[in-house]
Amino acid sequence: MFSKILIANRGEIAVRIIRACKEMGIATVAVYSAADADSLHAALADESYCIGEAEASDSYLNQERIISAACLAGAQAVHPGYGFLSESADFARLCKKNGIVFIGPSPDIMEKIGDKAKLKEKMEAASIRVIPGTMTLPSEEAAVSEAEKLGYPVMIKASAGGGGRGIRLAKSGDEVRRLFPQASAEAEAAFGDGSVYLEKYIYPARHVEFQILADEAGNIVIAGERDCSLQRRHQKLVEESPSPAVTAEMRDEMQAMLCRAIRQIGYTGIGTAEFLLDAQGMFWFMEMNIRLQVEHCVSEMLTGIDLVKWQIRIAAGISLPFKQEKIRLSGTAIECRINAIGCGTVEMLHIPGGPQVRFDTYLLPGTEILPYYDALIGKLIVYAGTREEAIRKMNAALCELLIEGVQTNTEEQLGIIDDERFLSGTYDLDFMGNR
Repeated sequence: MFSKILIANRGEIAVRIIRACKEMGIATVAVYSAADADSLHAALADESYCIGEAEASDSYLNQERIISAACLAGAQAVHPGYGFLSESADFARLCKKNGIVFIGPSPDIMEKIGDKAKLKEKMEAASIRVIPGTMTLPSEEAAVSEAEKLGYPVMIKASAGGGGRGIRLAKSGDEVRRLFPQASAEAEAAFGDGSVYLEKYIYPARHVEFQILADEAGNIVIAGERDCSLQRRHQKLVEESPSPAVTAEMRDEMQAMLCRAIRQIGYTGIGTAEFLLDAQGMFWFMEMNIRLQVEHCVSEMLTGIDLVKWQIRIAAGISLPFKQEKIRLSGTAIECRINAIGCGTVEMLHIPGGPQVRFDTYLLPGTEILPYYDALIGKLIVYAGTREEAIRKMNAALCELLIEGVQTNTEEQLGIIDDERFLSGTYDLDFMGNR
């Protein structure tokens, strides 16, 4: 097991990883930008190093400075969290070159999965339907040509990263020409990689993803699914597990097929296979995220599996001690993402409590919300024995959450979970008018 890990991230996910490491007896190293000098993650870590100015390109995306901090601190491994460098094969390779373990898949596997055409071939070989799409495209005109073959509407999507960044819906060639550079620029700013590709748009549909754990001994466990259909402009707002639209039979079938596909790929670590579930109940594979997801805590609350700890253990060569048949999904877990609206300084903070209520955040009284990074400031997660009870618990927790000095989307979240479409479980991707 590692004795010291550097966390190459910020905000709530950096705090989450530091806490997991402390529980495992692992020393932690934080890196931070000049703007994050007073941040909670920098204060909680055993060591902290400033790696640049506020802009992510000068700090959290600066590979050489992160590696320098890891070497200086004597860290044996780097945990990238999500976003930033978490899906960068170049960064994983740089870690390996410097004798540092990248907590995630190997560079070769990352590149193999990054080849979307080959990945879809492997999914099809495992009897999984895939959404028709293209490889990375070099220009707007190439995209228009491919879009005409696929048929409109199409999704323009970032090849690297995730989190809804670098995604646009195009319904004509003119829209492809206009939106292609926008998606590319957004992807470049978020992930340091502006490459994009096209995918056929499936509607109506729900966004359902399956949580994967795979170790080096060939053990694979699928820890159920999460419904992530409540989105605005491809940014997830509410997630729940299990999905109200997925039956036990559907889940068993998909988990068996995914296990075959993951074994064929040779993937190890934590990952997520993302699907669209259409109105006929058919799953269409979109992509695989080879990192920890923002919404991983929904699966943690439901299954009792600490995904961060197991991500670290798998990277250290430790085998999973549990089998697929031992995973039981009972009750419901729901997460509401709490986003800042604009900037400000937290003047007062009250975090809701009670059994099975969790708030992952980096906020403290006095924390300044900065314009340089993602708007996510916290994740409120609840678990209960039934979906109805979980919804009531989330309503109570949202009402109790108090953040003064910074405007948030808490009222909007209350409106979502009180909506009849959510209460009945019949919502889809068009809930927030995403078309």
